[in-house]
Amino acid sequence: MDNLLTFPDTSGMALSIRAKALLFHDPRSAELLRQVERIARTDATTLIIGETGTGKELIARHIHTLSERRGPFVAVNCGAFSESLIDAELFGHEAGAFTGATQARSGWFEAANGGTLFLDEIGDLSMALQVKLLRVLQERQVVRLGARQPIPLNVRLVAATNVDLHKAVSADHFRSDLYYRLSVATVQLAPLYERPGDILPLARHFIGVYSGKLKHEGVTLSPEAQLALLEYEWPGNIRELENVIHFALIVCRDGVIQPEDLKLSGIARRQLHQHERRAAAPAPAPAPVSAPSFEGFQQRLAALVNGMIEADQADLFDTVEEGLVRTAYESCNRNQVQTARVLGISRNILRTHLKRFGLIGYDTAPLPGEDGVSGRGAELLQ
Repeated sequence: MDNLLTFPDTSGMALSIRAKALLFHDPRSAELLRQVERIARTDATTLIIGETGTGKELIARHIHTLSERRGPFVAVNCGAFSESLIDAELFGHEAGAFTGATQARSGWFEAANGGTLFLDEIGDLSMALQVKLLRVLQERQVVRLGARQPIPLNVRLVAATNVDLHKAVSADHFRSDLYYRLSVATVQLAPLYERPGDILPLARHFIGVYSGKLKHEGVTLSPEAQLALLEYEWPGNIRELENVIHFALIVCRDGVIQPEDLKLSGIARRQLHQHERRAAAPAPAPAPVSAPSFEGFQQRLAALVNGMIEADQADLFDTVEEGLVRTAYESCNRNQVQTARVLGISRNILRTHLKRFGLIGYDTAPLPGEDGVSGRGAELLQ
């Protein structure tokens, strides 16, 4: 198994809270891992940027583990607390600091002393709390609510967000000085559909996880199901993939997951979001589209073939070749001349493949007008 990141104990975690596994099989992910490992060896404040469900907390935990800091890893979701509570949660409070504060309590910064504090959804902090957070980062000390004596800190801060902080700064929703403090080192975590080499290994990981819970053995993905997973755009990222695999294991038959077992329902949502982003963004400069699209195709093809190899797919070459010929033939409306031209092979070779795969009969003559044959010549061939 490639480098796999998981939480220390996922047995008690709700299914849809966050991404619970992260793999680095795709070349883009492998490069990200190398970057993360370089950052982890320093004490630099780190900002992780990525969509919901891409595994930002797993990256933060990995940074903490590799940093060899002896203190704890403390994770706080800034969006989970009300405005009135998060101040005391982050910085702590003394007894009598506010109504209900019957005794002193340390905050999350103190709890993480000597270790790493992970602030998720940092973009949700109010402007007032941003000022206090900036002061803590500058002075490396925290003052509890209701106290005057500062408490020195030795905490590494790792923050994460799924919003564009550049736009938030421009809209005066996020302080620019805090942004620059947080982004000493930046990790850009790509959405799952942009790293297709991770999709099938992650799917097989979740099959292993939930097969044990459901008492299944030897469940595999059919080639068609693998292709469906690779072609899907994953608006919910790794979190959605886990849900899809869990459901597929419940409904699949005979130990093989088929495309109809996959509950893939979010593709329109990502396409809508992409359309909205394109409409709001300035028109990009013209650029050739063939190279990136070819690269993406190569990555998806390599991931699919690797998955078929690992699944011990019988007659691998014939399966891939038949899929290519069938797809091209149907795309060209079953016109042999056009299909041969698209595939870059002669029509005689194409007809051999069409016969081998049962797409035409062995006694089928060319259609009139195809391959330069006139109608009269076609009649004589028959």
